[in-house]
Amino acid sequence: MKDIPQISEAEYEVMKVIWNFEPISTPEVVEKLSNKSDWKPNTIHTMLARLVKKKALHARKDGRVFIYSSLVEKHEYVEQKSKSFLQQFFGGTLNSMILNFIENDKLSNEDISELKEILSMRDKKGEK
Repeated sequence: MKDIPQISEAEYEVMKVIWNFEPISTPEVVEKLSNKSDWKPNTIHTMLARLVKKKALHARKDGRVFIYSSLVEKHEYVEQKSKSFLQQFFGGTLNSMILNFIENDKLSNEDISELKEILSMRDKKGEK
C-alpha cells in the first residue's frame, strides 16, 4: 500500500466532499462545506491548500478558480485508518476489538446475528 499523508479530522471532512464530487472547484467545495459547517471560506481555502501541500489533493488552475481531485483513494485512506485504529487500541487484531465490544455489551443480539450472517456468507464464498 502506498504512503498516505496524515489528514486531520477537519481535512477529512474536506476530503469527503472531494471524493463525492471530484473534480470540483474551490467555490463548489466552499458552498458544500458551508452548508454543513460554520467554517468561513478562508478556513476552507487553508485546508484545501494544506491538502495540496500534503499531496492528498491535486489542484489545477482553470481560469480564476482551482479544480481539485484526490490523489488518495478513499478506500486506501479508510483501510490505513482502520489498521492504525486496530493497532493503537487492540494490538492490531480484529478479534480483540470484537471481543471487547461483546464483553462490554456494546453489540446487540441483532448486531451479533448480522455478524454471523456476514461470516457465513464469507465462508460460502470461500467454499467455491
